[in-house]
Order: sequence, then structure tokens, then C-alpha cells
Amino acid sequence: MRYIQAPWRERYVKNAMKTKGCVLCDALKRRADKDACILYRGTHHFIILNTFPYTPGHLMIAPFRHTADFARTSPAAAAELAGLLKLAVKILGVRYHPQGFNAGMNIGRSAGAGVVGHYHLHVIPRWTGDSNFMPLIGRTRVLTEDLDTTYERLFPLFEKERKRAARRTRKEENTSQSR
Repeated sequence: MRYIQAPWRERYVKNAMKTKGCVLCDALKRRADKDACILYRGTHHFIILNTFPYTPGHLMIAPFRHTADFARTSPAAAAELAGLLKLAVKILGVRYHPQGFNAGMNIGRSAGAGVVGHYHLHVIPRWTGDSNFMPLIGRTRVLTEDLDTTYERLFPLFEKERKRAARRTRKEENTSQSR
């Protein structure tokens, strides 16, 4: 039998076992976004790295408000979610050049939700052949990048977009005030 070592995963596994509340809400309470793997904060939602990724660059978009009821999301929040999905796909495309994406929600335990009480949208970059025999036969997933590296690769692009959006908002406010 062959063993694959990934000692960098230990802190994530240990933290996951300690978490009793909502992992998304706990991430929002942390002082530093980098420590929480938060890449971007919008008005209603934030973008966070999945700490147990399917592939490098696996993100989640979740609301600030702890809610499982996506159907009751306001039109403004739903529009922002769609916009953040577009942004995530754009940035992941620039940084990772995937051949495709999976995007979806698992709403409810029976649908496979790991975080049942807080809806979130998974955005997963995909490449031909990224699902090979390892997870199927060996029940082992091999990731080519640790979370710190993924964060460092993606954060500058999300930060650039955040600054661009802030400038756009200030410009719109100035325009409306001058009328």
C-alpha cells in the first residue's frame, strides 16, 4: 500500500473537529480574513475558500446572515450572489485556466449539505482528468496546492476587484450628489 502525506492538512482537520457552531459564521468572527480564508466581502455575501477543497481554487459564496432558506433571499442579495459567481468564475479562469466549472448548492442534509443551516454556493474549477482512480478506488484525493498558496494566488485579484467596486460606488455617489 502506498501512503500520501499531507501534514499541512492537520490544522484544518483538527479545527473542523472542534467546530460546534456554523463554520461559515465562525469564519466571519475571526479577526483576519486571511486566517479565515475569506477572499472577498460584498454587501450581502462573502467569498471563502473551501477548507476541504475538491480541487485547488474551490470557493464558496455564502451570505453574512446565517440562513438556510435560499428561497427567501431578497432580490438584491440574489443579484449579488449571481454577480459574485460571475466574478469568481472570471478570477478562477484567469488564475487557474480550468477547462470547466461546477457551481451549485446542496440545500439540506439529504441533498449532501455539509453546513446545513447556512446556504452557500460552491464554485469548483475543473479539468479533464481531475477525477481519476485515486478518489474512486483509493478513497484518497490528491491536491496539488495547499490553502495558503491558493489564498495567495487568488486574493490579489479579488482585492483588485474590491477596490474597483469601491471606486465605482464613490463615483456613483458623487454623481448623484451633484444632481
